[in-house]
Amino acid sequence: MRLQEQLQKTRATKEILAVLPHSVRAEFLRKCAGALLEASPKILAANAKDLEYAKGLNLSVSMLKRLELNAEKLKGMAESLREIADFPDPLNKILDGFSNHCDLKIEKVSVPLGVVAVIYESRPNVTSDVAALCFKSGNACILKGGKEAQNSNEAIMQVFYEVLNAFKLPKDCMVLLPAMKDREELKEILGAKGFIDLVIPRGGEGLIHFVSENAKVPVIKQDKGVCHIFAHHTCKIESAIPVIVNAKTAYPSACNACETLLIDSVFAEEFLPVVAKTLCENGTLLKGCAESCAILAKSGIACEEIPLSEYHREYGENILNLRIVEGLQGALEHINLFSSQHSEAILSEDYSVIEEFLNAVDSACVYANASTRFSDGGEFGYGAEVGISTAKIHARGPLGVDSLTIYKYKIRGNYQVR
Repeated sequence: MRLQEQLQKTRATKEILAVLPHSVRAEFLRKCAGALLEASPKILAANAKDLEYAKGLNLSVSMLKRLELNAEKLKGMAESLREIADFPDPLNKILDGFSNHCDLKIEKVSVPLGVVAVIYESRPNVTSDVAALCFKSGNACILKGGKEAQNSNEAIMQVFYEVLNAFKLPKDCMVLLPAMKDREELKEILGAKGFIDLVIPRGGEGLIHFVSENAKVPVIKQDKGVCHIFAHHTCKIESAIPVIVNAKTAYPSACNACETLLIDSVFAEEFLPVVAKTLCENGTLLKGCAESCAILAKSGIACEEIPLSEYHREYGENILNLRIVEGLQGALEHINLFSSQHSEAILSEDYSVIEEFLNAVDSACVYANASTRFSDGGEFGYGAEVGISTAKIHARGPLGVDSLTIYKYKIRGNYQVR
């Protein structure tokens, strides 16, 4: 089927989804959760094919880790479906209501966006999460995954199609397109004005840039995750170190992993060797400024000196940049210059410093005394997320069901004229 024909069919389903009762949407997702677990052997077999194929593409270890599914991950995907099902109905909420000067009754009411296209790489769980979040919020969806995960994505979508059939709902309301052979194929999707209401790209910096440059429909982008932690000299060292280790090593390929640790110069000689030793014990490769390297050299800890330009990089691996800064202002200057506006954190016991950091940092998620790894739809109580928006239009941070709605005004009158 030609893409335009498929988009026309998907566009037609949005009217069905928009008026589907919440009880039906919730029950559908619960059935999908059960069916997903029942289909585990088929999904894992499909994923094994993808992993074998991906090894021939010379993908990085972090990309292979994102691609891999196992029984535990499938249980987590099913649990996300149940959480999304239990979430309150995001539609038809009265967000505001008032009467104007001539007694028009004006209501601001939440409604679906319409047709949402999501372009993503590697992670098959995105297929399940996005299909569920879009369905819950009354949106039709177009999914375009990477070729390295196509078998897994198809196996997951087959579960949704079987449940759609059982509920007598059109299959065209959630469509998995053939895998990308190259990014030029995306241009038809990105130019589909009148058929697609929103595009959300999830992937590497190259994909995000390509979508942003070529889209003729609105885009909410999840940019690279160059996340920072600033260790202020008032922090509790014994408590700060586990936070830093978690933010870097728990899942280095995640977009919410810390890429740069900023250390307050006042206690750098004391703090840096201690945290570096623990990071090295967890397999972290350290890179940093000349001053950081010099301090660590005294303790026999290896640290590769890097130029300032390297602080823009998202490694996606167990590599951490270090930089010593002059207090809070030095940290803010660095973050303002190098951040991708994803997630930043401060470790401190000084209330006024914490509040200044929280207010001054212009990122989607800003933490005090907590790991950046919490930037996640599940952790925020959304069940999952379509992505983590670094944009400033419509929605920021983890995009749950509410972020997939817009609003319209319903106005009731009594034959007034102006």
